[in-house]
Amino acid sequence: MPKAVTEIRSLARSHTRTALNVLVAVMRNTKATPPARVAAANALLDRGWGKPTQSLANDDSALELIHRIERVIVHPDILTELHHLTFFNGASVPSFDGGHWWLAFREATAVAFAGVVPSTHVRNAGYFCRVGVLQRHWGHHLQLRLMRAGESRARRNGWTCLVSDTTGNIVSANNFIRAGYRMYAPPYPWAFPDTLYWRKNLISGSFSS
Repeated sequence: MPKAVTEIRSLARSHTRTALNVLVAVMRNTKATPPARVAAANALLDRGWGKPTQSLANDDSALELIHRIERVIVHPDILTELHHLTFFNGASVPSFDGGHWWLAFREATAVAFAGVVPSTHVRNAGYFCRVGVLQRHWGHHLQLRLMRAGESRARRNGWTCLVSDTTGNIVSANNFIRAGYRMYAPPYPWAFPDTLYWRKNLISGSFSS
């Protein structure tokens, strides 16, 4: 290896701690833009755990593979921005403090999100309160993958089922069907007259209400 290249690498490595501190500062800076904070957080994760394996094939399956889903603990700013970009004014912004939330990333950019919270209408159940995917990332099964993540969490919580609802959203309704949900009529409907209610039992034979 040329001496100049070796010296450049050595010089760069001598600034590793400073560079990591900069990334941490950006990630923690609430005034930074959400994409900048996400990029900094992912850079830190990549250095600590390595980058996920990615396919370079130029087809739709490759694009699906480089979407990754991560559970988030506290990222209300990113979740709020994605909510505005996917739901616009069609739904109120939920509280991100409770329940379980996930982000789907395309490289360093958050492109989809989902949340499951304890149901206030069905005993010992979870409620899929939001699943949102940016339109340009439709067609890569992100909603289904986020729903599977929520289902896995619900099973670990010991919930007997997951419930949700859709209103005038055929695409989302079809995804619930693909994910194994079935329409049902709750004893006390909680949404609009034309809302469809969905339920997936996680324990065989369970149907508590």
